[in-house]
Amino acid sequence: MRSFAPKRPEYTSRWAVSASPLRSSLPSGTYSASHQRASWRFERRWAIAAPRRARMSKELGKSLALPCGAILRNRLAKSATQEGLADNEYRVSDALCRLYRRWSHGGAGLLVTGDVMVDGAHMERFGNVVLETPDDLPALRRWAAAGQAADNHFWMQINHPGRQTPIRFNPHPFAPSASTAGLPPREFGMPRAMSEDDITDVITRFARTAAISREAGFTGVQLHGAHGFLISQFLSPLANHRNDAWGGSLENRARLLLESVKAIRAAVGSDYPISVKLNSADFQRGGFDIEDSVAVVGMLNGSGIDLLEISGGNISSLAMMGSASDEPAAPKAHSTVKREAYFAGYAERIRPVAGMPLMITGGFRHAADMTAMLVEDRVDMIGMARPLCVDPEICAKLLDGRATSAPTLQEDLILDRGTLPADLDDSAFAYAVSVAQLCWLYLQLARIAQGDDPDFGLPLATAIAELGRIEEQRASVSV
Repeated sequence: MRSFAPKRPEYTSRWAVSASPLRSSLPSGTYSASHQRASWRFERRWAIAAPRRARMSKELGKSLALPCGAILRNRLAKSATQEGLADNEYRVSDALCRLYRRWSHGGAGLLVTGDVMVDGAHMERFGNVVLETPDDLPALRRWAAAGQAADNHFWMQINHPGRQTPIRFNPHPFAPSASTAGLPPREFGMPRAMSEDDITDVITRFARTAAISREAGFTGVQLHGAHGFLISQFLSPLANHRNDAWGGSLENRARLLLESVKAIRAAVGSDYPISVKLNSADFQRGGFDIEDSVAVVGMLNGSGIDLLEISGGNISSLAMMGSASDEPAAPKAHSTVKREAYFAGYAERIRPVAGMPLMITGGFRHAADMTAMLVEDRVDMIGMARPLCVDPEICAKLLDGRATSAPTLQEDLILDRGTLPADLDDSAFAYAVSVAQLCWLYLQLARIAQGDDPDFGLPLATAIAELGRIEEQRASVSV
């Protein structure tokens, strides 16, 4: 592994004790010799770290030219977050505009929206934006402008949830096959296997929504092919039991993804960025695995996409949240990055195959590890989501050296196991913590969207109930 240790600086007696931040915090008359020694050590550590901070900021701040000709101004991206902040008719709200304006001024070179639904009959949750026609262009343009207030890129993520449409929205949603294998019980209805016409219609919807996103002023589009949603379902042999041109072999299971990308490119033109979000694996036995993922990346090489984002997991296995799964352990990254970046090991498998820029999202917190991934050419972009929910300006802080790490949540936000059923096993407890953290983050997003700052004092234990109350309230007034 390449070393990032700075050269040892020269130390001289020019260091002025009077300038010490330690001294300035002490009451008058209390600045003793021991305080002077402590001040010297503080300033010495700060001076040693300064070259390293500068180098990290330089690497994170480098621009990235995409194959289509677009340029991202730095290597930090806000990955998609499911905000749930649309109005009661599933249109863009003022809250969404306020949230993304705040994020735009937060320093990231790229912002990606939460998933925009291409079919109003298939929703992921209350508060999704649904975009089927250009009827609401004025509101979309306001959103696009807000998300580019600081001249960053702002891409719309488009999605169809397929069988991960909750039963309250659709009791028999589309899916590759009529199977609930791998889904949590009671939350989802028995899906209906899609016909050829259904599949063609979904591809058309992806292309149409992408074209509207360009017309509205978004600077790119991302097709969601991960986390167990429709495209991910077609890719997974656990969900796709078809024996026609859309199932069976991996080439057939990848057909929906590839045909959708082709249709989107035809709709938006050659100079518009297209990204795909792809699972490294589903983390479910019998599902889409790393070997499948590597092969699909190879298939995408000739499709003309501009950025591939790697994530993982689905609603039953929240690998994107860092929770446990029943899948064998992930390939290990050869550096300490593996301790925090969930998919760094998979990146090492995918990087040699990928013919397009690569972005990894999930677990990155320390600027040193982000820099290592970039300098060693293991990725091209660093994706983050949760840190921006608690510090909207964290990207700017990492870029200018005010911060060397992003906020962590998994260590700080933990449920009291004693308040949960005694028979809860470790896997179920980890899942419960992940869901509670997700609800807590949704509530923080709502605060930012209202113009407030995040509230770290918000109890984790009540987050699920509070978000449930809000969702029920929305359900009572949504059309």
